Amino acid sequence: MDANTILKVENLSVALEGETIINNISFDVKKNDALAIIGPNGAGKTVLFRALLGLVPYKGIIEWMPNIRIGYVPQKFSFHRESPLTTKEFFLLQNKNFWLPVNQDIEHLNHELELVGLSSDILARPIAELSGGQLQRALIAWAMLNHPDALLFDEPTAGIDVGGEETIYNLIHKLQNERNITVLLISHDLNIIYKYANQVLCINKDMKCNGAPIDVLKPEELSKLYGEGAFYHHHGK
Repeated sequence: MDANTILKVENLSVALEGETIINNISFDVKKNDALAIIGPNGAGKTVLFRALLGLVPYKGIIEWMPNIRIGYVPQKFSFHRESPLTTKEFFLLQNKNFWLPVNQDIEHLNHELELVGLSSDILARPIAELSGGQLQRALIAWAMLNHPDALLFDEPTAGIDVGGEETIYNLIHKLQNERNITVLLISHDLNIIYKYANQVLCINKDMKCNGAPIDVLKPEELSKLYGEGAFYHHHGK
């Protein structure tokens, strides 16, 4: 693997409970790339992320750059409305650097909150009362605490209103530029992918296409991926 490659995947397959979820996928990701992963529901996109994070058994090769730090923002993270956990307590519970003094943790956390456009006042609020957009920003701040080299986003705007989607993607783009972070994201929004991604991986159990958006996001390729009727109905574009 060359020095500019942050991730190399070769012949990756995942089977869960006897069912093949991902079959023989290979791709590379370069430093500071923004890779968008697209495909229909059930195509194996989230399972691919879980394999990259080492959370499911797999066959093949997943090779990350040595000593890499990885952040992950899940698709869904919900709290019971009666949960007493404050946002500050959530962050402290998730803190991997538990050996740091609490005041140093808070100073670090305030910096990351500011980076994602949140005030430190939010730390006193119950995390279950945050709006969808606020919670998503908080989760991004949480993922940034360890200063990752790569960030994985599983449909980062799921459950967020249309007006907030662009804001979240602008934030991701800002983080990528300011922190030189490599981004891997799962998304269904082709307009967003055209705007923010420089590489697209199309999967439906196996790999259907891989390349620059202008090369792979063509009607004939998308029809192969989603099916003629399914794709146009899903996106309405």
